[in-house]
Amino acid sequence: MTRFFRRPSILAAALALGLQACGGTEVAADEVLPVPSETVARAQELLQDAVPGDILTALQAIPGLTVVREAPPPAPGVRHFVMTYDQPADHWHPEGTRFQQRLTLRFVSAEAPMVLGSTGYAISTQSYRLEPTSLLQANQLLVEHRFFEPSRPNPANWKLLTIEQAAADHHRIIQAFKPLFAGKWISTGGSKGGMTSIYHRAFYPNDVDATVAYVTPNSYGTQDPRYVRFLSKLGTPECRERIRGFQREVLERRAEVEPLFVEAGQSQGLTYNLLGVDKAVEFTLLEFAFAFWQYGNASLCDAFPPAGGPAQGLVDLMDDVVGLSYMSDSDMDYYAAYDFQAATQLGSYASDERHLRGVQRYPGQYEPRALVPFDMKPYKFNPFAMPLIEGWVKAFGQRILFVYGENDPWSTGAFDVRSRNDSYRFYVPGGNHGSSIRFLPAADRAVALERLSAWAGVPATLPQLGLRGESGTEDISTGVVDRRRRAPRD
Repeated sequence: MTRFFRRPSILAAALALGLQACGGTEVAADEVLPVPSETVARAQELLQDAVPGDILTALQAIPGLTVVREAPPPAPGVRHFVMTYDQPADHWHPEGTRFQQRLTLRFVSAEAPMVLGSTGYAISTQSYRLEPTSLLQANQLLVEHRFFEPSRPNPANWKLLTIEQAAADHHRIIQAFKPLFAGKWISTGGSKGGMTSIYHRAFYPNDVDATVAYVTPNSYGTQDPRYVRFLSKLGTPECRERIRGFQREVLERRAEVEPLFVEAGQSQGLTYNLLGVDKAVEFTLLEFAFAFWQYGNASLCDAFPPAGGPAQGLVDLMDDVVGLSYMSDSDMDYYAAYDFQAATQLGSYASDERHLRGVQRYPGQYEPRALVPFDMKPYKFNPFAMPLIEGWVKAFGQRILFVYGENDPWSTGAFDVRSRNDSYRFYVPGGNHGSSIRFLPAADRAVALERLSAWAGVPATLPQLGLRGESGTEDISTGVVDRRRRAPRD
């Protein structure tokens, strides 16, 4: 095993073979990194004919890229473009089905660094800055993840929704845009966006110069028990008991809760036909303990309604902590691509159900496969994907900065790094899923900014005001998607 991790080429081959197992993409080990060199050469040839200094003309010269529209400038001296890029559904069989992958460009200058961003989900076409973009005063290219509408092949062959196919999407986009942007490239993303950025680096380690990944987990299986142990230590014993008591009370009072749950959902335009109301309520309760710490903090321990009080108080707290949309038909449809990936490669967390014996109706059933709104029998979980990614990050992952929240349950699966690879992992004390470089302790923040500056070749400077951005400009974000609220439709 030691010899294995000393040989990057062997690990690359193992990634290919491991991801091919259990129904993954059929790709030979020596085909892990397809390089569309003819596309790059053609782009460079056409760009030479573009009007000098005109970024719109240069974009229009990129083969396969369509500029859908140029939005009003989000800030002085900044241009914002909404685009699509022609991609093969299967990068190893490009002669087959193709699709248009949506992306946005926040353009500052051709000389500035480029931040390649991913949310891991669909994207908004509205302009906002990811934190590294703000720190570096960089350009920003934000890419929508394959199989999230509208970036979904038609027909959709779900076997092609894999981390290696998504990595190849990013690889082709980088190859297409690099002739325009010769500065340093930094990839970034939060949560699933951070995961997407790390997977891309594992397959194409030289595509970008460095990666900043926020609250990025690595899970073992679809019901990873490490998360249960992590949650069992968060907060005070009294707070943990309040969480357990709340969950049990809701299920004991199911007959009172469910009509109110449906009524509140209907007021938000939600339905629960895919799971059924009964299962939607139970699954929401199982998500409650995780979401409590993912998005909240210890102050929520004082927010529980009195035991035996009106059932509406139970529903209101479920909505505040988890969101009534979480198990709705619209969200299950929107997040189907994520739940599919979690059920086949990414993995997820287990829920502690021991205190719910006797009041549960669906014990052990809350896992990603149950949330995919189509038959999952043909699709098996690949147990090799995440351990191989984890091995690559630990052994070979160079110039990677991980930022985690101390109390974020997703920190259970925090990646390990080695300083000899110029890679770092920092924690925001008491932080949740909204953790960022800005909120790191001063000493850690100074190291993070210094390394980011060195990687990007320009100063990395915190803006003067809060993470939401300066007055009159775009918001600043890590790219984390808040699933407590209804899925954005853009």
